[in-house]
Amino acid sequence: MGCFWFSRHKSGGKPSEVDGELSVSDKVKIYKYKEIRQATDDFNPINKIGEGGFGSVYKGCLRDGKVAAIKVLSAESRQGVREFLTEINVISEVQHENLVKLYGCCVEGNHRILVYNYLENNSLDKTLLVGGYTQSGIKFDWSTRANICIGVAKGLSFLHEEVTPHIVHRDIKASNILLDRDLSPKISDFGLARLMPPNMTHVSTRVAGTLGYLAPEYAVRGQLTRKADIYSFGVLLMEIVSGRSNKNTRLPTEYEYLLERAWKLYERNELVDLVDTGLDGLLT
Repeated sequence: MGCFWFSRHKSGGKPSEVDGELSVSDKVKIYKYKEIRQATDDFNPINKIGEGGFGSVYKGCLRDGKVAAIKVLSAESRQGVREFLTEINVISEVQHENLVKLYGCCVEGNHRILVYNYLENNSLDKTLLVGGYTQSGIKFDWSTRANICIGVAKGLSFLHEEVTPHIVHRDIKASNILLDRDLSPKISDFGLARLMPPNMTHVSTRVAGTLGYLAPEYAVRGQLTRKADIYSFGVLLMEIVSGRSNKNTRLPTEYEYLLERAWKLYERNELVDLVDTGLDGLLT
């Protein structure tokens, strides 16, 4: 089998001891680095499906035939095995229909790799924004967009209100909203800030697209609360309604950022012009 466990299965998802000192939940599979390499064809660039502040993501086929999204965490994540697995245990317990499911991880040597379920319809930024939906052939009518908004809201509410301790995502954006075969949204990268050292927990403005999502109090003063996620969610809603990303350098400077464009349209009482023209005939 391609899945290697540090411990025997136990009921209830409780951690079990490993070699007398490490513990891991029975919900978490521990993969050998060799299998991860084989699954991704030695991290072939062809299989790379995403990249963000926490690392690169590859599509891979595991030995059991399961297709997975494999996230290789960036070099800054250098926690010891014990600390890493402690946080993985926490993340593995966070399960909701609108959150990406964690299969397992790899903690071999300095490698810190997470294995998630693969979502067939990619991320929202690649299927809806910047005209991506015209290439994918997916019809993002008003009902579909509304359901995506509601699903993301449910997932975010679960992280904020029902998980103890509460989880602030820190990086809600279109590329972190994945879509399954039924276009049901799944939030990815939740809890990953727990795996990074303190100096890496603030979302870097060097990450493409992130700058337009940052709440002012977080971007300027580093003040992080659940409200920062709500601000980012608001930007995401405008993206879904408008069908464009929050930053578009091809537009005139005053319209480069979606928020600025929305504000100018509001001041001119022309906010309806923000709605995606691609919705013509799809408003049912």
